[in-house]
Amino acid sequence: MRPLLELAGVSKSFGGRALFDAVDLTVDDGQRIAVVGRNGAGKTTLLRILLGQEPADAGDVRRLSGLRLGWVEQHAHFGAGETAIAFLERESGKPAWACARLAAHFQLKGPTLSSVCGALSGGYQMRLRLAAMLLRDPNLLVLDEPTNYLDLATLLLLEHFLRTFRGGYLIVSHDRQFLKNTCTSTLEVGGGRVRFFPGPLEDYLAQKEQELAWTQKSNRRVDEERARMQAFVNRFRGTPSKASAVRDRQKRLDKLQTIEIEHTLPVPRIRIQCQAAPPGYALRTTDLSIGYVGRTVAQGIDLEIQRGDHAVIVGENGQGKSTFLKTVAGQIPPLAGRYKWWPKASIGVYDQHVLNGLRPEETVDAFLARSAPSGLPREDVLRMAGDFLFGDDDLKKPAKMLSGGEQARLCLAGLLLQRHAVLLLDEPTNHLDVETTEALAAALQEYAGTVLFVSHDRTFVQIVADRIVEVRDGGVRAYPHPYETYVQDMEERLEAAASAPTEDGVGLTTPTGGGRDPGESGQASSKAWARERRARLQEARRELARLEKQMAEWDGKKSGLMRFFFEHPLDYDPEKRRQLEEADGALAALEEKWYAAQAEVGRLNTK
Repeated sequence: MRPLLELAGVSKSFGGRALFDAVDLTVDDGQRIAVVGRNGAGKTTLLRILLGQEPADAGDVRRLSGLRLGWVEQHAHFGAGETAIAFLERESGKPAWACARLAAHFQLKGPTLSSVCGALSGGYQMRLRLAAMLLRDPNLLVLDEPTNYLDLATLLLLEHFLRTFRGGYLIVSHDRQFLKNTCTSTLEVGGGRVRFFPGPLEDYLAQKEQELAWTQKSNRRVDEERARMQAFVNRFRGTPSKASAVRDRQKRLDKLQTIEIEHTLPVPRIRIQCQAAPPGYALRTTDLSIGYVGRTVAQGIDLEIQRGDHAVIVGENGQGKSTFLKTVAGQIPPLAGRYKWWPKASIGVYDQHVLNGLRPEETVDAFLARSAPSGLPREDVLRMAGDFLFGDDDLKKPAKMLSGGEQARLCLAGLLLQRHAVLLLDEPTNHLDVETTEALAAALQEYAGTVLFVSHDRTFVQIVADRIVEVRDGGVRAYPHPYETYVQDMEERLEAAASAPTEDGVGLTTPTGGGRDPGESGQASSKAWARERRARLQEARRELARLEKQMAEWDGKKSGLMRFFFEHPLDYDPEKRRQLEEADGALAALEEKWYAAQAEVGRLNTK
């Protein structure tokens, strides 16, 4: 690997607080780095400094020869009436066929490429921005929360592309599953410093736990030794015959020091109060049609949600998930049919635009007081503020001084103060850091009320949802299988769409790598080609699973050996040292094979 980007002594402060100080970092070609940290820690600021969009207070950012930076324009300007293919041509300066070939990786084909950009859903517009970025041929991507507002299909396509991308990237995301599937190194921003770890996020978190446990154990031993020697000094301080021993103990006592433990930021403690409801329906729809004047999004909806159900609404962006949620929330009228809520249902709504409802000058304390129901004790309001990490000083802050994550926490706190029996949540994890997302998921899992929510955060959905409602092809229906099955179904649909032959011209999918073009020999050869590719793909996936099992076994052996050395730091055991070196070597060899197998899976997926 060759270095592409270097930070030397980079420091940055904001509002009198040091985000990071004297950071030295080298980003090499091909590195795949997950950038993690709490909201407000400085992750986005670091990326903006890397891109040259914000100056550092001190230090240098060196962009080395050969660097071609790429980033997603979150607010790309689409011309009036401009089509998708015209936008890609304008942004990249490349011919239509080249734009169409790359766009096909994101399922942007035929009619979609001929559509006006402004008429496309948010998910497809994001796909366009991703394609435009990649057409500039970058070798280092800088992506800040690229998964926000992406539907599952686009998220899976982005994951697949990143796994097969030949360059490197840095990604900020609150979606741990996404980081797990795409990144092999970790960069944590927090506590006034930036810490790099040459391994995936899960390994980094495990190592932090091990280091903390070892440090705490070491400090306990130091405290015990200090207490023992201090007791000796106190007992024999005035005894002439023990004067030499007392001086020796005092010198050793003065040298004893505990290891400073890095301050751990508090984690939200989210609790949702709601009494369990008697059995029965919470929501019932009958021949419901939803949409807007002149445009029906879905129709013929017959659905029943039971009290206490936690149902996730899934489907591609633009299919009608938010429209369905807004309709049953009473925000837009149905086009036909009817829906009926349980008469005693009190409904709380959290939508994608909830932050827009904050009053810029209103303080945190005033907002929570305004959100709380009449008669709720002041102590309950303050307890909710504390649970969402708003301390005494934070209560006086106006909303405009809060970060996006803090504003999202504030809106959630205000909603949960109202103790609703039904919660309608549209993308509730956007703007939240991992810790708050996990706390919210755990709270909703224990919540006795009814939840109907939209989310593409797979970990969050797996924790919270016990039912799935799918919006697809103009209909809304119950999906009868677990969420893991739905994700697999989506992957298979995308795979089938990627391998399906298309008409000549704009939007043609050209297979990459080896294999025959299924359009060459007619339908029969297309089916044979697809069968062959599926068989090879299954074999490659089995090899990947076998390697992962072997890696897990060796990793377990290594962890046991590392635990021995942590617990016996002064013991010399050459046999265990040899076993540790053997485990390291085996893991390194297996990782090489794993990367090769992963690349083969990616290559076959793109055929």
